[in-house]
Amino acid sequence: MIEKPVVEVSGLGKTVDNGGEPLTILQDISFSVMSGETVAIVGASGSGKSTLLGLLAGLDVPTAGEIRLDGISLASLDEDARARQRGKLLGFVFQSFQLLPSLTALENVMLPLELAGLRTSTATARDWLVRVGLEHRLKHYPKHLSGGEQQRVALARAFAPDPRLVLADEPTGNLDAATGQQIIEMMFDLNTRQGTTLILVTHDEAIAARCGRVLRIRSGRLDPADDEAVLA
Repeated sequence: MIEKPVVEVSGLGKTVDNGGEPLTILQDISFSVMSGETVAIVGASGSGKSTLLGLLAGLDVPTAGEIRLDGISLASLDEDARARQRGKLLGFVFQSFQLLPSLTALENVMLPLELAGLRTSTATARDWLVRVGLEHRLKHYPKHLSGGEQQRVALARAFAPDPRLVLADEPTGNLDAATGQQIIEMMFDLNTRQGTTLILVTHDEAIAARCGRVLRIRSGRLDPADDEAVLA
């Protein structure tokens, strides 16, 4: 039986209105990602890489082309169905952490587990916070955590529901170099241990080189020749 890609993108485009004039952000993007792959999407600021990640997550809709996640076309789903698909398949790591300020570290990690109906959400969330070295911060709120600690909570939240695919958007962008290196090491270690598929947006070539493939976006376009396999 031939394995299907976790992600299939074909002819993807995104155009927005810019003061009455169309502005093309992405044009004719096509690629696929197989289960267990690690893929970096790199490009200059404004190249469209974060827009592409948002489209993959179903947080926005393209103006052309198609995205299929786990064989299901996002275009065939309404907003509620896309949200359910995200909850079932995806984990997210954001540059700005995106923790809910009114919830403790434990409660932030529990949230996607409870939304998925997991009865052991408290124990699972606690175990994941232990795995990222925050067993002493379970009851702390985000404002009492350092940037590195907040991103560790975000990593635990992303991986705890056992997603098929983790999307990471500049996960070290708000961290100093040393802390960022620790977060990257932890993210790749968790990804390897869980056997997850990882798509990572970054401008850092050293981080991109950690991935199995690198997709380069220039002015909203992806040239197939720029789909680079990274040699170990």
